[in-house]
Amino acid sequence: MFLGKTVSSERSERETQASRQYGGSPDSRGDAGGAQRPPDRLVVVTKKTALEELVERFCSRAQAAFYLEHAGLSIGEYEAAHEAYQASLEALGRELPREVKHHFIERSFLPTYRFGDHDLVVTLGPDGLVVNTAKYLEGQAIVACNPDPARVDGILCRHHVAGLGAVIRDAIAGKRHVRSVSMARATLNDGQTLDGFNDMFVGVASHVSARYKLSVGGRTERQSSSGILVATGAGSTGWMSSVLNGSFAIARAYGVSVTGSQERAWEDEHLVYAVREPFVSRISRADLVFGWLDPGASLTIESEIPEGGVIFSDGVEKDFLAFNSGSVATIGLSPRKARLVA
Repeated sequence: MFLGKTVSSERSERETQASRQYGGSPDSRGDAGGAQRPPDRLVVVTKKTALEELVERFCSRAQAAFYLEHAGLSIGEYEAAHEAYQASLEALGRELPREVKHHFIERSFLPTYRFGDHDLVVTLGPDGLVVNTAKYLEGQAIVACNPDPARVDGILCRHHVAGLGAVIRDAIAGKRHVRSVSMARATLNDGQTLDGFNDMFVGVASHVSARYKLSVGGRTERQSSSGILVATGAGSTGWMSSVLNGSFAIARAYGVSVTGSQERAWEDEHLVYAVREPFVSRISRADLVFGWLDPGASLTIESEIPEGGVIFSDGVEKDFLAFNSGSVATIGLSPRKARLVA
């Protein structure tokens, strides 16, 4: 139960206490320049729990509980998950090496936070937190920690809180293998860019058709579809796998046998693109609907969407590039790599 404090204030106090108790300062800043050297600061990225988000939405825990109960649901599971996360947060604080300064930030501050060149980043949350964090880094390594293995599958966040201190010390000493994960990048003709860890979506924010010209491999065609998906190796088991699963099922229904693994290595520098639900008409075609992009190759997409056109990555619709008529996007391999401590 939560008495006298909101869950958000409770979170803030716990993060501050952990930072002070174990040698860090919430206002510390890492060295942003200089020669390469071992990490000299830990940045712990946390996330709000579902309970915290409910309380923010309804202004109080009581109102959140009333809403859930009115819908025939119980707040109990939300409370249990919240307590599990808080327990992991406190345990993580005890695991942090005392000889290294550290700083806690909540995920919503990532777009404006200045990471130092020599930071080592620790994420405490599901795979989505790892993905979101990676897009704001420039080569800093990530130690991805699963806060609640009973509730979180954790394909990317393979480390547990227990024993994390030893993992961090090994990473600082250069004794841990670091995997370089390939990412995708969308670049607009006005210079704006957006990176994607798993995938990039190009289309319309609502459920209407997107109209555009697609150019790839020296061929161009005008299309009308539900959008284009471009996936990295890490994204091969995500949204792209759903697109392929549906396509394979349709093929089998028509008597066509489809076999083969969809999963690719995270380090794979090839991208895969798929056009979703292309419509064929007098002015639109469906020939360039699926393919691989070799390293150095790209898709060029010229928008013919009057309004509501968007490009977003990794399912984060709020962080998007506007893609309306006059916009031209080039999507290929990003020069940035996500670095995950194994």
